[in-house]
Amino acid sequence: MRKYRIAGATVNQTPLDWKGNVSRLKAILREARKNEIEILCLPELSLTGYGCEDLFLSSWLPQKALTFLPELIEETEGLFTSFNLPILFENQLYNCAIVVQDKEIIGIYAKQYMALDGVHYEPRWFNPWPVDSVKTINLLGKEIPIGDLTFEYHEWKIGFEICEDAWRGKDRPACRLEKRGVNLIMNPSASHFAMEKTKERLALVASTSKDFSCTYLYANLLGNEAGRMIYDGEIIVAQQGVTYLRNELLSFQPYQVRHIDIAVNEATEEFSNKSVAPIESKKVEFPKASALALYDYMRKSHSKGFTLSLSGGADSATCAVLVAEMVKRGMSDLGSDAFLSGINLSKLIKPSEKEVVNEIFHTAYQGTKNSSETTLNAAKSLADSIGAKFYNWTIDEPVEAYSNTIEKVLDRKLTWSEDDLALQNIQARSRSPIIWMLTNITQTLLLTTSNRSEGDVGYATMDGDTSGSIAPISSVDKGFIRNWLVFAENELGYSGLAAINKLPPTAELRPLSENQTDEDDLMPYHIMVEIEKLAIRDHQSPIEVYQTLASKNLEEKNLLKSHIHKFYTLWSRNQWKRERLAPAFHLDEFNVDPRTWCRFPILSAGYKEELSELQEMEV
Repeated sequence: MRKYRIAGATVNQTPLDWKGNVSRLKAILREARKNEIEILCLPELSLTGYGCEDLFLSSWLPQKALTFLPELIEETEGLFTSFNLPILFENQLYNCAIVVQDKEIIGIYAKQYMALDGVHYEPRWFNPWPVDSVKTINLLGKEIPIGDLTFEYHEWKIGFEICEDAWRGKDRPACRLEKRGVNLIMNPSASHFAMEKTKERLALVASTSKDFSCTYLYANLLGNEAGRMIYDGEIIVAQQGVTYLRNELLSFQPYQVRHIDIAVNEATEEFSNKSVAPIESKKVEFPKASALALYDYMRKSHSKGFTLSLSGGADSATCAVLVAEMVKRGMSDLGSDAFLSGINLSKLIKPSEKEVVNEIFHTAYQGTKNSSETTLNAAKSLADSIGAKFYNWTIDEPVEAYSNTIEKVLDRKLTWSEDDLALQNIQARSRSPIIWMLTNITQTLLLTTSNRSEGDVGYATMDGDTSGSIAPISSVDKGFIRNWLVFAENELGYSGLAAINKLPPTAELRPLSENQTDEDDLMPYHIMVEIEKLAIRDHQSPIEVYQTLASKNLEEKNLLKSHIHKFYTLWSRNQWKRERLAPAFHLDEFNVDPRTWCRFPILSAGYKEELSELQEMEV
């Protein structure tokens, strides 16, 4: 039985980087030919990049993309593949796969379903192609069929699903492709990363190959392409319900090509060439995805590194460890020379990981009279352990100057009993100008340390601890962060976290005698996470959240009511803060960034009636 060498490729592209994008695609094609690959699946929109946003509304972008087709087609001798890009046809924009066989365009498949959930807004730019419709387009001087097409390659009858097409259940193209006798479905994809999402993908690909009696070839984009979304570069081949190929995810390499030799109807018991990477846990995926995202953000923004206000708390510690992970994983994956070249640090000669961290990472402890020696020592210990530069200064003088000025204006003394919030916030805000100054001087990116739990309830100071260029952890909850830091200390070798992991989370903005903690100010984090999932992820009302959680006996029911009331009140009141957060990496199944996942009115009645109904419910 004849075996065919089929492959998927993943690639790390950047919007408007025409030269780089084309160069990486050419490198993939040349590697494919060198390895005698016959059928190759490239990711969705991999010529332009998926993250072009409203550039897709222009006419020039799809037109310019087409100008690079001839030089790419020249690289396809002996190959069956597709080049995936936007095509403007009859004044409508379509997300397309231009199918090429042995240096000839043989047709164009157009995506039939647009993603409009979570982080996706595809209908803003693209139009769905009608099912069963085929038309003709003049492309590079030739009349080419476009639409709902299938293709022939020796014993294979090939159909396409582009990303979202595959997630439409009984309406998906695969249902119709089976009736047409298709035995190979190719899926060029741009499926954003979320922790544990790969489990859903693997299940979908395997079940599709079984349910539709076919081979399924899937290839996803790679890297932090355009700022917020991360792509894991997953490549999967499955046949008749059996997964034969899956690569390791989240590579620092600019591209990967993975192939397998497989017959049209492979005999599983005789197949000895499986190459299936194991699924990794959330605690492993989190630093891998974050490290890759930081690396791409740093090099694509042409920055010289990162700056961080390191407080001795869990959030800033997580950001610090992620920078160290970026260096460790990048040097391991790419090799020292290639990694240093990628971040414009080729001047360093055979440096250690700590030396690289020291070159690119600036941290500062910005204490006040309300800060403790414990958090100072914890911050310094962590910075020293990973090699970061560490500075230590106090901000009492600017805080006192601001306070004196406003006291003169108001003609009264500020007191903790009357001015608690203002006295806390002025400390956080006074840290912002000087840490930004350090950031500007070093030409780096300022990391802001807000997490998703703080974003939910506005437990952050605008123009204070929210100041920053990027927010790497704002899509993960505080409970996960605290658990992950213990994992990082014990399993990843970050011994400098020992002191931080012993401390309760605290803003250290009130006098030390008050022993301020985050959970005293808000609620237990494990309760907040449960409320958040139902309220934000599942869009439930306060009463629905109460009914769900009351049955779990997480805490006393009147206390649960008060925590739900506080959550919804603070959530509604603080949408304006979430609108102003720094760009955030999407890492979990949902986030509260209104520019990617969760939109909520800045002004609203704040669930007033719904919360009144909740209070009236009998316990």
